[in-house]
Order: sequence, then structure tokens, then C-alpha cells
Amino acid sequence: MSDFTQGLATFVTGARDVPDAAIDAARAALTDTLGVALAGVGEPAAQTAARWVSDVGARAQATCWGHAFGSSPSDAAFANGVAAHALDFDDSHPSLRGHPSATLIPAALAVGEAAHASGADVLAAYALGLEVAGKLSRALGHGHFIRGWHTTASIGTLASAAVAARLWKLDATALRRAWGIAASEMSGLVRNFGTMTKPLHAGNASRNGVTAAWLAREGYTADESIFDGKGGVLDTYGGGDGEAPEALADALGRPWEILDPGVYVKRWPCCYSNHRAVGGLFQLIAGHGLNAADIREIAIGFLPGGDTALVSRDPQTGLEGKFSIEYVAAAVFADGALTLDTFTDAMVQRPQLRELMKKVRRYRIADDKVYSGIAGYLDISVDTGRGRYELRVDRVPGSPAWPLTAADRKAKFMDCAARALGEGRAAGVLALCERAYALADIGELARALAAAPATQARKPRRHGT
Repeated sequence: MSDFTQGLATFVTGARDVPDAAIDAARAALTDTLGVALAGVGEPAAQTAARWVSDVGARAQATCWGHAFGSSPSDAAFANGVAAHALDFDDSHPSLRGHPSATLIPAALAVGEAAHASGADVLAAYALGLEVAGKLSRALGHGHFIRGWHTTASIGTLASAAVAARLWKLDATALRRAWGIAASEMSGLVRNFGTMTKPLHAGNASRNGVTAAWLAREGYTADESIFDGKGGVLDTYGGGDGEAPEALADALGRPWEILDPGVYVKRWPCCYSNHRAVGGLFQLIAGHGLNAADIREIAIGFLPGGDTALVSRDPQTGLEGKFSIEYVAAAVFADGALTLDTFTDAMVQRPQLRELMKKVRRYRIADDKVYSGIAGYLDISVDTGRGRYELRVDRVPGSPAWPLTAADRKAKFMDCAARALGEGRAAGVLALCERAYALADIGELARALAAAPATQARKPRRHGT
């Protein structure tokens, strides 16, 4: 048996001492994810997923956030995962080249609630799941994403299985079986970015990971060395530029992925590949007093792979606008801000925005390496009637190098969570998140995320309104 599958499984099931800094980072990820998920429960994609879970009618063991019903751990993880990713406001991670918490937190809270796990156990399981996600993604390489696989979905399935296995206290052999099962559920195509199916990826990954761990717990069989050898995950899905699995197995927890490179928290509710440019554009506007009327051209240079996720050059809907630097850059100048309301169909269709979008040009910066949307650097040039203004941006807003303040994080959470729970209950959830490590039963937090029955009458937010 190869060392990589065994090494990962032994690490996840046997780890006893997760560093305090990793636990603190996990708590911060928990808080941010719950906030954006509560804001997302009213989105059409999340409402449809919740209706499906309600119709299935499984015995309620885990809470469906923002709703007055629960379901099985796997189906609750599905509904909550869709909600967490519905607005594309959830966090990201450079190694994963995707969104870790939208899959891992729903799995952790659903299984944790059903198993009456402590808050400390849930946070440790999240940190371990992210460790698996980061190392597996590095083994697959950038080519996995460049070829069209959505890593949030593919790697998220495997990492969610690790989280669930840890909380159900599976041994290493059972976890290897869970990964064998989960590997046959890996899916999700970048081609679906800008549609409701992108958040479906996160929900499916969370649900499939939980289901795989449950089946393994009950004795279901699968290949126990699925990351190794011909026909395994790395051989089948790898991009040809991955790191050596043996070296990654030796690097588990050295450093922890949750600490280095760390979790990146979004300032704006759109694809993270936009954010470096957005941060730079706001700097140019503030530093030089630029405005939309001045613009002749906005040129944005991406390193190879840096704009792969930005699939919409001529977006027609709010969802497509989240994956378009053309729309996002135009909105920055036209509106001076990017909010949840920026990404509706009506906002994207504004005539003045459509004209401004035509002045945005993206180009390729020559380089022999491939980068993720939140790695490397980006060049911006804004040509106006009074001169050309240029800036190289080598940091990403929300990253450890350009972090949100504690006040920023709190404001984001309250703005998001209050949309589903109201100010008072949102503040209560925030307080529970802040002391999550001390909770004897994570169910106390999970149940606080449920909506009162009367709120079920609310209608989903339509992208065209």
C-alpha cells in the first residue's frame, strides 16, 4: 500500500494536537462561512436545494441553516453547502485553488450536530479537512483546475469525507474506504461558473463526503489506496504539474495549510480572481480621484491561469457578472462599491455599465508558470483624458498580507446573517461562534442557525430584482 493514502488517513484519524493558531483560524472560517451562508439562504439556488431536502423528509438530525426544519447529516450538509456558496462570498485557499469552507463547514456542523461533538472537535476536524484539501490539491497540480475541474467540488468531496470520518471517529482503514467511495463521486466543471450549478457543486461535495464516511462506517467497501497508482485519483485527475505525494505526506502539518498560506476571506461577493484587480482599482481611484467619465481604457494583465475562473466576458445575468472582470471593473468605477446588490440581472443590464464594460481589456502577462487567481501579481493600467495611471498589485484583499480587520469581519457577518435571522439573533450566533471552542455540544450553535417557522414564508431573492 502506498504511503500517501495511508499517511493522509493516519494523520487525519490519529492527530491529537492541532495547534491553537489553527483552531483560532478554524473558528474565524466558521464565523465567516455561517454569515455568508445565512445571506445565501434566500438565493434561488439555495431555496431550491432546501425545498428538495424538505421534500425528501429525512429524520431531522441536523439543522438546515436559515430554515425551520432539519434533515439527515448528508442532506443538511447539501442544503447548507449550496447556501454557503450561493453568493460566492465565501472564503478561498491558494493551495486548493477553490473554496474550502463552503464544503467543510456544512459537513462538520451536520455530522457534529448529529454526533453531539464538541466545538473543539469540530474545529479540529475542519483544520484537518483543510490540511487534506491543500495537500491533495498540491499533488494534483494547477492543471487539474486548468483542464476544467472545479476543485471546490472535486477536492471538497474528499476533504469533506475526512471531516466526517474524524467526527464519527473512523479508524484509518475506514477512512481509506471512505476516500475510495468519495473518489467515485468527484465532479464539478468550471464550465458551470456563473450559474446556479456552481453552488450546487459545494453542496454536492459536502453531502457526498458525508455519505462516503457514513457508508464506510457501516462497512461499505471500496479501493483503499485510491490516491495511489495507475487509475487512482492523482493519476486520473492530475494536471501533470503536481508536487510529489511522498514529500507532501511528510509535510502534513508542517506547516498547517490553515496557517500557511492560510484562508483568504472575501471583501466583495464575487469570484476571488477579481479581487486583486478590485483592490488595485480602488487604490487608483482614491489616489488619483479617477471617475467613470474619465475612462478611455482599463487594461488588466493576468498571469497564466490567473483569470481562468473569470469565464464571462460579456455577462448577461448577475451570476455571470460575478465571474467577469469586465463587469466588476466597470461597476467599481460606476458605483464606487461592490455589494450584494451589485450582482443582480438588472444591475448588469444597465446601459451605462454595458458601455463602460467595452472599455475594459484583459491581457496575458508572459510567464512560464501557471498561477491561481489569488497567487502571483496583476498589472493595471487606467487610461484617462488626463493621463495614464499604472499599478502592479502583488497582494490580495482578504489574504494574510492584506487582511480584513476584526471590525471588517464583524460587519460582514452581521450584514449577512441579519438578512436571515434579524439583528438580535445574528448577534447571538456571532457570540456562539466566538466561543465555539468551549461548546460541549456543537448542536447549540447549529440549532441557533435555524429560522423561526414564520420566516419560511419569505420569498427567495431574484437576481433580476
